Amino acid sequence: MIEATLTVLDEVGYGPLALEAVARRADTTKPAIYRRWSGKQDLVLAALGARLGDPQVPDTGCTLCDLNEGINVFLAAFRRIRPDVLVSLFADCATDPDLREAFMSTLFEPPRAAVARMLDQAIARGDLRDDIARDLILDMLGSLVHYRALFGHVPNSDVDVEHAVEALLRGIATDYPLLVEHSRRIASGSPTHPAHG
Repeated sequence: MIEATLTVLDEVGYGPLALEAVARRADTTKPAIYRRWSGKQDLVLAALGARLGDPQVPDTGCTLCDLNEGINVFLAAFRRIRPDVLVSLFADCATDPDLREAFMSTLFEPPRAAVARMLDQAIARGDLRDDIARDLILDMLGSLVHYRALFGHVPNSDVDVEHAVEALLRGIATDYPLLVEHSRRIASGSPTHPAHG
């Protein structure tokens, strides 16, 4: 059922998607869909959640590298969803508290939680100040994925992500030049993390 939903979603988008078409593609019936999912929104959320999966974020010991690569993991996952799907689905879920919560927990919370792990790792290493406004930083980094994925007005390139992460880290790193030096060592094959002064 999930694969059939994703196929139809890729073909027609969210608005025109009909449960009858999904049932035909899955060689089942519409009542069989309703026995498992309460409606179109729940089915599509389950399908998109399966497509996004559980991307693993890196933990190389290089804060610049990890944040750039980790955010790009989620961008790559969202790029596999048609640009018109997320905004239409959100509009369909926004007025129902349960559906809105399901939308957020399925599509937006996993990337946010992963970025939180990367920030915590960087703080534990001493790369980031421990007095940062963590939730605000999470929202700022998450917006790289969510804002453009939701509205689809401009694609995020790897260079965009790199510039945004660097701009943010300049303000919250304990020693930003040291982070840059470490990322250069990683790129050149010498991964030893320089000691913080």
